[in-house]
Amino acid sequence: MRELIWANLKARPVRTLLSVAAVALQVFLLLFMMGMTTGIVREWGERIEGIGADLLVQQPGASMFLAFSRAVLPEQMGRELESLAGVESVAPVLAVVNNDSLTIIYGIDFESFNRLGRGFLFHQGGPFEQPNDVIVDDIKAASKNLKVGDTVQLLEHDFRVVGIVEHGRGARFFIPLRTAQELLDVRTVSMFWVQASQDPAQVQERITQVYPRHVVRRMDEYLSMMVSSNLPEIKPFTRAIIVVGLIITFLVVLLSTYTVVLERTREIGILKALGASRWAIVGLLLQEALLVAAIGAAVGVASSYGVEAVVTWLRPSLQVDITFDWVVQGVLLAVLGCVLGSVYPAFRAAAADPVSALAYE
Repeated sequence: MRELIWANLKARPVRTLLSVAAVALQVFLLLFMMGMTTGIVREWGERIEGIGADLLVQQPGASMFLAFSRAVLPEQMGRELESLAGVESVAPVLAVVNNDSLTIIYGIDFESFNRLGRGFLFHQGGPFEQPNDVIVDDIKAASKNLKVGDTVQLLEHDFRVVGIVEHGRGARFFIPLRTAQELLDVRTVSMFWVQASQDPAQVQERITQVYPRHVVRRMDEYLSMMVSSNLPEIKPFTRAIIVVGLIITFLVVLLSTYTVVLERTREIGILKALGASRWAIVGLLLQEALLVAAIGAAVGVASSYGVEAVVTWLRPSLQVDITFDWVVQGVLLAVLGCVLGSVYPAFRAAAADPVSALAYE
């Protein structure tokens, strides 16, 4: 029976390759897209952790994704926060997205931001000297071949690179807060990073009492949410990828298996005339579908890791994190799609009358 399954697959190599490609595409789409999402979220969480703050204060209803934080908080709120017991320092930040590359830029007050955590670790250069200066992290500098003294265009303006720092301070680019405000024509900020001298939970409670409508998050709370499966914004995207992959695999395997049943009507009739039961016929076709699923899943997983290596090499700033959990889910979904696609043709073949099947031309 095993030899018959392989012979059936090799008899129509083009059709088999198309079925395998459909399964591989489903697995690749799921693994690579979710791997890229997981990698970006994980890397973003690591950068937030590297800032060294204990608390994050945002406007009411603010998103976890800081790029979507509107600049509506008055700067004077920072001084009010500093006056609260247990607050050691407060750093205002204006988060801006560079439209050309969708890169997040932080407009910062260098002195207050540098007091958070361990501060900036400079590889080259130093702090801001002029309004149009920019500090770049080492990963972005390496990917763009930037060095101190070079010019880089951000927000449709030219900036001079004055420092290259260790990555992991929230953003890739840092410009003076006043410059960012002038470019956006605002006098407000997007968020405040707070460093506490006491228990952050107690400081969080004090801030919440003064600003009950604002979003006040402790860093341990924020980082615990930095998992792609926990983010409500990611779930519809995940479901869409899964549904599209299942539909592709289901339709391709359904059409392929149905065509196989039509072409092998006489063969099925011979098997039934020799005593093969209905379940034996169903099992034969399902085993063929499972073999296609296994080969396709293997190709899809291998392709995902191969593309991950290439992308990481070409774009060091883009993280792809293919986890074992998603590999298992991808393989199971591939098997499910193949089984669902082959069930109807298999039972249709099993129900065929052997006499009519033997007379089929």
